[in-house]
Amino acid sequence: MNAKNTPSNPWYREPWPWILMAGPAVVVVAGLFTAWLAVSSDDGLVVDDYYKQGMAINQTLGRSDAAVRLRIGAEFQFVDGKVRVLLAGPAGKGALMLSLVHPTLAGMDQTLKLNMMQPGVYEGRPGPLRAGRWHLVLEQSDWRLAGDLTLPAAEALMLGVNKPEEGKR
Repeated sequence: MNAKNTPSNPWYREPWPWILMAGPAVVVVAGLFTAWLAVSSDDGLVVDDYYKQGMAINQTLGRSDAAVRLRIGAEFQFVDGKVRVLLAGPAGKGALMLSLVHPTLAGMDQTLKLNMMQPGVYEGRPGPLRAGRWHLVLEQSDWRLAGDLTLPAAEALMLGVNKPEEGKR
């Protein structure tokens, strides 16, 4: 048989052009999906005022040293949707501020005012907390305590030098 006499199909009926075009087509679709994902989601990790936050570190370190010098300690208990703090040491009068900071999702961060229920016992009600790792910062005007907590917590978190007395529970 002669090659001129064989019927030839149009290009779009042959499998090889489609097989060769499939690779670049998949890459284009994957690139468009990646671009959509990058534009539509916010990772929340980059802050606008990084310089101011860096400058505030020295003040924060001084307040952490003050907590050690004053021998302040705290026990955190998360029970029934409330956070209870048992404080030991010469803390000042008035409320405490508790910051619950999520390591990667800034939109989950919360700041609570903990009111004194009795001497050395403070309570507040945070919003819903996602399970996982959280950074806690307990502070007053002249001192601060910081630590990490993984929720759901099986036991209380202890921070600082002194442990609260057993009788204060």
